[in-house]
This record gives sequence, structure tokens and C-alpha cells, in this order.
Amino acid sequence: MKQGNIRNKRRNAALPPLREITPESQLEIRSTPEEELNLHRLDTFAYEYPGSRIEINFTSAEFTAICPFSDFPDFATLNLRYVPNLRCIELKSLKLYINSFRHVKIFHEHAINRILEDFITACDPLEFHIEGDFNVRGNVKTVIRASYVKEGSKKVSVRNLKN
Repeated sequence: MKQGNIRNKRRNAALPPLREITPESQLEIRSTPEEELNLHRLDTFAYEYPGSRIEINFTSAEFTAICPFSDFPDFATLNLRYVPNLRCIELKSLKLYINSFRHVKIFHEHAINRILEDFITACDPLEFHIEGDFNVRGNVKTVIRASYVKEGSKKVSVRNLKN
């Protein structure tokens, strides 16, 4: 299934009803609705060496989002690795995109999947791998990994390139 179809299916799904923990707290447990996310757009530029396989790594030690359960900030280090196809991600837009999560209520798992989907939509990479290494919260350490490999893409090792 194509990534766009996955997102459309998710958009069309009805949001679950709001759940209150106690009548006194009126605590709402729900992620920010998609139409309210206001995430910065990921800009791209043409990769001038298509067919020449490279891996690009990004690390962002300042990812922040809001926990939909507690309304407290969640902090993480994001490690992103991708193999460009025809387009590369422009770094300033990536920084602004990551920073735009600061006011978004989103669970760790959903944030990682959202970044994966948006990255794939923006630049159609041959491969994309992401790891969200979230800070300890309530004595629990969370690390979430997600990967995408474009159908028909072949991994070429450096050793094979030298022959």
C-alpha cells in the first residue's frame, strides 16, 4: 500500500471519543487533530547523482512534543538515515519541521510514524530509517524505530561498488 493511501485511510478514520480519567480532572487524552498540527513543510532539492547510492544521516538532540496524556513535554534524540532517490531534504526545513512538533500533542509512536510518512512523501527516498530515543519518563525508557525501503530498491554495498 502506498504511503499516501495509508495517510488518507488514517484521515478518514473517525477520531475515538475523548476519554476522561476522572470527572474532576476532565483530562483529555487525544493527539492534536491533523488539521491543527501546523507542521513546517519539508523542502527538497534535486539530487544530482541519481543512481549513485549514498546514505545521509541526521541527528536532532532537541526533539520535543507534548504528551497527550499528561500535557508534559517529551524530549528525544532523533536519528534519521536515508538513501536519496531523486530528491534530498533541505536541512533548514528539516530543523523547522522537527521544531514544529513542540506544541503538538502526540504519542511517541505516532510522532515517529508521522515523521516517517512525511519524509517519504517529501522526497521519495530509496530507504528511510528513523529512531526516536526518548528521555526517561516515570522510570521508563522508550526507543522507537521505524524503517521504509522503496519497493524494487536494491541495497548496494560499498564493497560491490569497488569491483
